[in-house]
Amino acid sequence: MNLRQIDFVLALAEEGNFTRAAARCHTVQSAFSHQVARLEEEFGSRLFERSSRRVSLTAAGRTFVAHAREVQEATRRLQDEMAAATGEIRGTLTVGTISTLTVANLPALLAEFHRRHPRVDIRLHIGMSDALLDELRGQQTDAAFIGVWPGEPVAGVSARLLSEECLVAILHPDHPLAGRSSLGLGELAGHTLVDYQAGTGPRQQTDAAFRAAGIERRVAFEVNHAELLEQIVRQGLAIGLVPEQSALGYAGLLRVRIEEAPQRKVYFAWSRNPTPAAAAFQALVLGGDAAQGS
Repeated sequence: MNLRQIDFVLALAEEGNFTRAAARCHTVQSAFSHQVARLEEEFGSRLFERSSRRVSLTAAGRTFVAHAREVQEATRRLQDEMAAATGEIRGTLTVGTISTLTVANLPALLAEFHRRHPRVDIRLHIGMSDALLDELRGQQTDAAFIGVWPGEPVAGVSARLLSEECLVAILHPDHPLAGRSSLGLGELAGHTLVDYQAGTGPRQQTDAAFRAAGIERRVAFEVNHAELLEQIVRQGLAIGLVPEQSALGYAGLLRVRIEEAPQRKVYFAWSRNPTPAAAAFQALVLGGDAAQGS
């Protein structure tokens, strides 16, 4: 067995077709098929069920693929570590972030990182904090900017607190509560609200504040992105609760201070076993270079 054969099996498992898998591996189909067959002969087990329409994994194939992915990742990691030992950072950097990040200028950070390490392939995605934490623990993401409510532990990863923020209410200018300088949680609960989906990190921040005050509320609109929350408020459908710095960017909407306001803590978090690229990004973020500004 060699690494090339492992690559072939993984490509075939993902493509489900010999022609596409061979093209992906930049080899002719006859040579590709021969190498897969040789590997099956070596193990004495068929890794794939072949049909005229599709190629699928057998039970033995699924076992092989699970371990083969680990071997492939370890090989890539070794190559990156060896390059880093000679002063060259390469590989892939996967960064996740919440959609309401305001304490760091992420585009500027990524641009500076690319300038310093042009051979690193940078990937960025937006998600909820709880999902981003799961990805960090599973090493699917290298680093992430997350927001959690004050009582929530950030477990299973390394993290640095960046800021603590209070939430404010955002309202349409024609809302009945427009003109108020502050609002209580009880007053908010009497009106239609928009918030993130139940169980997510941002929702826990607001749920905890209302629960601590002994106030029940009904969330009519549940969303999974800050932009959608903003648009619902702009249509006059509901009141939203967002970090104060985020509210500053919502031109045309009113922002009102909340008494006993919900809070969130914003962290930069990273895997406890960082790749060279992830370690370099961590050093950039925590060093403060390019982190501020617009």
